[in-house]
Amino acid sequence: MIRKFKSTLEKLKKSKDGKTVASNFGYLTLLQIASYIFPLLTIPYLASVIGVEGFGKIAFAGAVILWLKTVSDWGFNYTATRDVALNREDINKVSEIFSNVLWARVILMLISLLFLIIAIVTIPYFRENKSILLISFLLVPGNIFFPEWFFQAMERMKFITILSLTSKLVFTLLVFIFIKEKSDFILQPLFISLGFIVSGFFATYIIVFKWQVKIHKPNIREISKTIKGSTDVFINNIMPNLYNSFSIVLLGFYGGSVANGLLDAGSKFINICQQFLLIISRVFFPLLSRKIDSHNLYAKINICLSLLACISLFILAPFIISFFYTEEFSNAVIVLRIMSISLVFLAISSTFGTNFMIVKGHEKVLRNTTIICSLIGFILAFPLIGLYGYIGAATTITLTRIILGLTIMYKAKKITKQEFLV
Repeated sequence: MIRKFKSTLEKLKKSKDGKTVASNFGYLTLLQIASYIFPLLTIPYLASVIGVEGFGKIAFAGAVILWLKTVSDWGFNYTATRDVALNREDINKVSEIFSNVLWARVILMLISLLFLIIAIVTIPYFRENKSILLISFLLVPGNIFFPEWFFQAMERMKFITILSLTSKLVFTLLVFIFIKEKSDFILQPLFISLGFIVSGFFATYIIVFKWQVKIHKPNIREISKTIKGSTDVFINNIMPNLYNSFSIVLLGFYGGSVANGLLDAGSKFINICQQFLLIISRVFFPLLSRKIDSHNLYAKINICLSLLACISLFILAPFIISFFYTEEFSNAVIVLRIMSISLVFLAISSTFGTNFMIVKGHEKVLRNTTIICSLIGFILAFPLIGLYGYIGAATTITLTRIILGLTIMYKAKKITKQEFLV
C-alpha cells in the first residue's frame, strides 16, 4: 500500500496541475493547523482548568451551532467554489457569484439566529446554556466573512493562510491568559469566533481591494436563484447532522455535560483527521471540476491516508487521551477507538460523493442517498444513546458513516457503469 501511495504521489508531482494541487495542499494544511492544532495545544490546559463538564458544555453548544453554520453555508462551499473555479478569468462573473453568495449567506444567518432564539425561549436545556450558545453563534458571521471557499476556488490560498495563522495564534494565546477557572469556559468559543471575524475582515479587504472583486447590491431574484441552485448540496451537507451533531445534543439530554465531555474528548482527534482528509478533498475539487479523469489518482491518495489515520488512532488511543487529558477523561479511549473506524468511510463518502457525484452533476442522487442513510442514523441514535450513553453515541456515528460510505460508493460505481454503457 505504501509503495503504491508513493508511486501515485510521484505522478502527481510531475504534472502542472499537480504542482498547483501541491501548493494549495500545503497552504490548506497550514490553514487547518490554525483551526485545529492551535486549539489542540490548549487541551491539556483547558482539561485541568474547566474539566470534563466544561468540555461538555462547549461540545453541546458547538453541536447546535454546527446546524446553524450548515444552514448559512447552504452548500456554497462546493457549488460556489465550482462556479468560481470555472469562471475565474471573468472578473465580472466572479463578482456576481461572490456577491450573490455573500448576501444569501447573510440572509440565511439571520434566519438561523431567529431559530436559535426561539429554541432558547422554548426549550429549558437551551435556556440553561443560552450564554454559551449565543457567544458560540458568533462563529456563524465569522465563517461568512472568512470566505475560505473563494480563495480555494481561485487556487490562491497563500493570503488567507497567513491571516488565519496569525489571528489564531493570537487568540489561542488569549486562552492561557484569560481562562483561569471553571466558569471561564465560555471564553473559549468567544476567542475562536473573534479569530474568524478578524481574519475575515482582512480576507474581504484582499478580495475587494486587491483583486478588484465588486460587491453588488442585493438582488432578491438572483439571491433566491443562488440558494435554489445549492439546495441539493445543502441537504446533503445538513442531513449527516441528524446522526452526528444530533447525537451530541441528544446525549446532552440523556447523559448531561460529563457524557458530552467524554464524547468530545474522544471525537476531537477524529475531527482533526477528518479535516485533514477534507483538505485533500477541497484541494482536488477545483481540479476535478475541470479534469474528472484525475479522480482515480485522488481516490488512491484519499483512501490510503484514511487507512493510515484509522490504524494509527486505534493503536495510539490510550496514549493520546492520557497525554492530552486528565484522569477523568480516561473513558474517552473507547470513543476514540470506535470512531477511528469511521475515518475510512468518511474518505469513501467524500471520494465518491462530494468529489465525484457533485462534480458530475449528480447532486440529487447524493442528496437522496444521504437523506436515507442519515435517517437510519437518526433512528439508531435513540436506543443506542439511551442504553449506552457516550459509547452509544460514538457507535451511532460510526455505524451510520459506514452505511453512508458504502452506499455512496455503490451509487457512484453504478453511475460510472451507466455512463460507460452510453
